[in-house]
Amino acid sequence: MGTLLAGCGAEPGDIPLSEIRPESPTATPEPTPATPSPGVVGAAAGNPAAAHNGQIVGSAFLDAARSTSAIVTLAPDGTGQRQLTQPPDRARDDRPDWSPDGSTIAFDRTDPTTGAARLWTVSATGEAAHQIGQLCDGGAIDCANEDERAPAFSPDGKQLAFSRTWGALDQATPARIQYSDLYLMRPDGTDVQRLTFLTNDKPYSGTVSNPSWSPDGKQLTFEYRTSATGQPANSRAVYVVGVDGTGLRQLTPWELRAGERASWSPDGTQILFTTYPTGPDNAPGGGIYTVHPDGTAIGALTPAPSDAAYGTAAYAPDGKSIVFAQTAAGAGTDFYTMRPDGTGVARLTNNGDKWLSRPVWGTAAAPVQAASQSSPGASPSAASAAASPSASASAASAQPSAKAPAQAQGQPDTEDTQLDDSDQ
Repeated sequence: MGTLLAGCGAEPGDIPLSEIRPESPTATPEPTPATPSPGVVGAAAGNPAAAHNGQIVGSAFLDAARSTSAIVTLAPDGTGQRQLTQPPDRARDDRPDWSPDGSTIAFDRTDPTTGAARLWTVSATGEAAHQIGQLCDGGAIDCANEDERAPAFSPDGKQLAFSRTWGALDQATPARIQYSDLYLMRPDGTDVQRLTFLTNDKPYSGTVSNPSWSPDGKQLTFEYRTSATGQPANSRAVYVVGVDGTGLRQLTPWELRAGERASWSPDGTQILFTTYPTGPDNAPGGGIYTVHPDGTAIGALTPAPSDAAYGTAAYAPDGKSIVFAQTAAGAGTDFYTMRPDGTGVARLTNNGDKWLSRPVWGTAAAPVQAASQSSPGASPSAASAAASPSASASAASAQPSAKAPAQAQGQPDTEDTQLDDSDQ
């Protein structure tokens, strides 16, 4: 604990007692090596070559005003889109992630009244949706304006990483939150541990969000988005930290403005991330990049300059494809796929009015009806393109190359500041 605090510039007296990790052998569980849990297949079992590319999960708006969003799934060919969650009016279900066995989806739900987000899970069939016990139920000094978002399952399925914000709000516009850091807990909400202390001695400096696990379960990437008083101001970058809280370092340079949830390739050799231009969310520009886990060999997969805006990108379980969100000026959003080298761009969906966002590719098999029935507005060419590897390659060659912007669609917003979701 002393090493962890010293490395972050924090003193023990600066940290509320409820934040201090207990010193015990179980305080930081060791990641399970490549032995799969029952039901875990493919990349989750440490064998990307044998992985099954199952359903894709994302978030979709349910109304034209984009005030209510739900968690949806679709088949790998873009067909069979299904709404899994039933959010209350003006609530937003967002930032989903698959459990490694494909049975469960974790996500956050933003309350329309308070604006606070809480963590939920739902089965892959849309059943048993329930809230995970929140950290604060009021009363504690560090529970003011408490918010929990962006859950991410560990490769062994035994932990969830998530972002938490709390503390007093300042009077700036937009409002800034006092503290924000990463936490770990079991999927049932127990054994909560604080992982990072980035904002502990720098209140109001920024927000920490969008964790993503390395395939071996030993590291996590996350987004650090600075505020107007951060250093540098109003920027963003991807960081990496060990599961024990050590080895914290910046992975991408500030000038790239990297954000959202990064995605590790199943073999652990590449990290996929998205960049965003300065200015309002959804501004055209930015792109999708890769970087080695040591921060070297940063390369662009999408063309620059671009008249499109890109959203979250994620590797397929077998590592041979990437799914991403993209939007064009004046259009809604859709999902696309491409090869890991940025070629063979193919459109998966054609229902931009739903503003599909934040895709994650899992291992869960699509329901039988999803493989044979297209969702409203789904692209027939996309359905046939992903039906088989040979068909996919054929369709991809007929689609625009990543060296020229794809036709449309992507992310309704870049990652918010965790305080204001109005543009989401």
